[in-house]
Amino acid sequence: MAAPEIPGLTESARAVLRLLASHGPVTRPKLGAMLDLSKPTMSAAVSELSALGLVASRGVERGAIGRTATIYGVGPGAGCVIGIDVGAAQVRAVAYSMDAQPLAALEEPIPDSGTTQPDDVGAVILSVTRSILAKVGKSFRLLRSIAVAVPRIVSASRLGADQMNGPDAVLRSLRRYFQVPIILENNVNCAAIGEMHFGAAQGHQTFAFLQVGVRVGLGFMSEGRLFRGAGGAAGEVGRMPFPWSPSETPTREGLEHYLGSKALVARCRQGWPADHGEPPGSAKELFERAMAGSPPAIDMVARHAADIGRLAAGCIGVLDPGLIVLGGGVGRNALMTAEVERIAGDLAWPTRIAVSSLEDSGTALGAMKLALDYSLGLLLREDRHPAVVLPPL
Repeated sequence: MAAPEIPGLTESARAVLRLLASHGPVTRPKLGAMLDLSKPTMSAAVSELSALGLVASRGVERGAIGRTATIYGVGPGAGCVIGIDVGAAQVRAVAYSMDAQPLAALEEPIPDSGTTQPDDVGAVILSVTRSILAKVGKSFRLLRSIAVAVPRIVSASRLGADQMNGPDAVLRSLRRYFQVPIILENNVNCAAIGEMHFGAAQGHQTFAFLQVGVRVGLGFMSEGRLFRGAGGAAGEVGRMPFPWSPSETPTREGLEHYLGSKALVARCRQGWPADHGEPPGSAKELFERAMAGSPPAIDMVARHAADIGRLAAGCIGVLDPGLIVLGGGVGRNALMTAEVERIAGDLAWPTRIAVSSLEDSGTALGAMKLALDYSLGLLLREDRHPAVVLPPL
């Protein structure tokens, strides 16, 4: 699939398209007033955009004295973008219009063969992308760009040049089939972007998203911009030295292994009282038992919350985020929020702790927002530079 052509728009048409994409549908008189455009200029801009399918009527608004005004919004001809989250066991995708309206969502498992290779995962990514475009339908099937979130550090220096060891290795099939810009970004960074625009961090320009699940990671938004660091590795909090004492030597990724859900379950099995039956077999089961009132489960959850609170305190001391949103399969469990906030406040200073409201969709939504902003920049001839934009193969 080839990339769509980028039309040359007049300055007034770009202003109208920019406002409709960010603000949503607006009547023509309100558009003119918001942009301070004369009626002839406004009419010409709308006509220009309508002829290209970039703007379309969304009905009429009736005023108090019976007058009507046509409501305009971004048209189907503007196309759509896709955000993809490549997880450990599945690939999730969402398709949105250019004014951030949801069009379709899809999920497909990654076959567990025991020796899954990048090309195997790539085949699932390609399948999901083709399937979600089919769900979108003909009206919005003009694809502007795709953004893919991967559980890897992403920077131009880490690309594998089509070898099997780069974070782009799983995207070779996608790049061959879709001749559109493909944006690559770290999954936790995408989740942070998703929270800022659609989740628990709406209204916050500076905050941290702390993911705690099988692994741990952090995405930091500073004044509305993703902080990536010198090499794209900002937020790799699992690399913080742990354990650290006069009698212990830190190990590489020791903190990540300690806070991960597998280690949590292992500690539960080791410390579970014999008179309370079999220990939980998963983190999910542990939290279910805690919710049901099991004393040892409640104690285990409180201990894990305290550990996460210590990590949060370290993030607060370095970043002063003002807000930390907890996500991930373990982190977003509301049973831990109060204890995380208490421990973090005692060790650093009081900072609000919230739980992600996006469940499993946050990372794909953040990736979609990257694709949306980049595609809008192309249409408006504005420079918007995400971390990595892969050329087609």
